[in-house]
Amino acid sequence: MMMLWKFRCILNNLIMEKEKHPRYPDHHQSGSSPSYIREVVFGMEDGMVSTFGAVTGIAAATVDPSLVVLSGLVIISVESISMGVGSFLSNKSQQDIKYNLLDEEREELEKFPQEEEKELQRIYERDGWSSSLAGKMAAEAAGKKQLFFSEMAHHELQIIPTGLQSPGQNGLVMFGSYVLGGSIPLLAYFFLPVYQAILVSAVLTVSGLFLLGARVARYSKRSWWKSGWEMMSLASLAGLVGYGVGQIVEKWVK
Repeated sequence: MMMLWKFRCILNNLIMEKEKHPRYPDHHQSGSSPSYIREVVFGMEDGMVSTFGAVTGIAAATVDPSLVVLSGLVIISVESISMGVGSFLSNKSQQDIKYNLLDEEREELEKFPQEEEKELQRIYERDGWSSSLAGKMAAEAAGKKQLFFSEMAHHELQIIPTGLQSPGQNGLVMFGSYVLGGSIPLLAYFFLPVYQAILVSAVLTVSGLFLLGARVARYSKRSWWKSGWEMMSLASLAGLVGYGVGQIVEKWVK
């Protein structure tokens, strides 16, 4: 319960409207949003598509609502944990690499400060600053330990030390997003006969994909209906292909 509550808080913070200006959103905290958006979209889309394809195939083959619900719950449980753990491990590996690079950079600054100052000046010049101003900027940065480190990390390594994401939170968001997305195509089988549930499940899944794409458009400034249509059509196509392959394999095995 505590884990689901924490995921709900993260998701609410992610989608909360915060409009300081009618056209231009506040970008001050935008550094963390792209990662969470990726996890939410990936988790919910995969949850809807994978679960829909699996439970539809099982429903068509067995016509047993109890078996469909049980299978769906098992699929959601296993896949959500797998996706959450996968997100955690991949993000942690990526973060460990960045931390190692930052440690190496910090060591270079301590051992070779003059060489690093000259390198920072060259970076500034490469970015378009005049040689004299680049030298002054590099000299001032070199006199401030934390600023020197931040500038080298950002300009040389393309890493913002304060912008690193939490692998645990990313894994939690992925887990919760998959559970939420996977529940949508399964919901109808709790209340309806199998053949009716298949149709309702398809409508709910397609609608859910469209709404997900439309919601994500808020962060990209794309047309909401284009983004929704893209998400719905591509993900639905993937689900149909997966379902079709499953049916072909099932008949071939028989």
